[in-house]
Amino acid sequence: MTRLGGKSAMITGAARGIGRGFAEAYIAEGATVAIADVNLEAAEATARELGNAAYAVQIDVSDQASIDAAIATVVSQAGKLDILINNAALFDAAETVDITRESFDKLYAVNVAGTLFTMQAAARQMIAQGHGGKIINMASQAGRRGEPLVLVYCSTKAAVISMTQSAGLNLIKHGINVNAIAPGVVDGAHWEHVDAMFAKLEGKPLGQKKAEVEAGVPAGRFAVPADLAGMAVFLASPESDYIVSQTYNVDGGQWMS
Repeated sequence: MTRLGGKSAMITGAARGIGRGFAEAYIAEGATVAIADVNLEAAEATARELGNAAYAVQIDVSDQASIDAAIATVVSQAGKLDILINNAALFDAAETVDITRESFDKLYAVNVAGTLFTMQAAARQMIAQGHGGKIINMASQAGRRGEPLVLVYCSTKAAVISMTQSAGLNLIKHGINVNAIAPGVVDGAHWEHVDAMFAKLEGKPLGQKKAEVEAGVPAGRFAVPADLAGMAVFLASPESDYIVSQTYNVDGGQWMS
């Protein structure tokens, strides 16, 4: 028996990487999944590859009209929305004295406001349906502590942890469980981008920062999306019905809380 049989899920930023990995796991557990991404063409390609249980939805989480339209599309396509994963996010790095308002505004628009208002729209739909739901926000180990060159990103992920706590306490009365996952370092295109940023900022050869970070993971390696999928399935399943406002570290032992 599948753990998410008959459930309708929307995953933002699901055209690639962690979001795609979650979509694959949800489909394997019986869910229908909206591959929601700002890049509709990429979302459509991913949905085709994942099969009939997946379909593409365009969403720009920094735009309220786009959020509302995406939720409406999910309801039109699947008849309901049971599960949301707020996965869309942006990263940037800079010396504190070099942070720009443009970078700050961009990251907060996606990572913080995008998470909040997509969560809000999903919660409104779940409340209207009357049978609860599951909302999973993507935090980060970066939200647990500061990093010298990552002030803005770290603060956005700390905000996600805080919003998860408050929203979870508020929405559980409607049968909506809000929790979060805090990954560590996850291999893929995202970390190639991060490594290139640090190479420039710290004057290191490409690949050196990545190797240094990987060496510091107690589990001995970077994560891959599949390492996070079990927690994402658990938090969307009935097994987590009594779990409220928690952020789970899935990071190979990098942070303990």
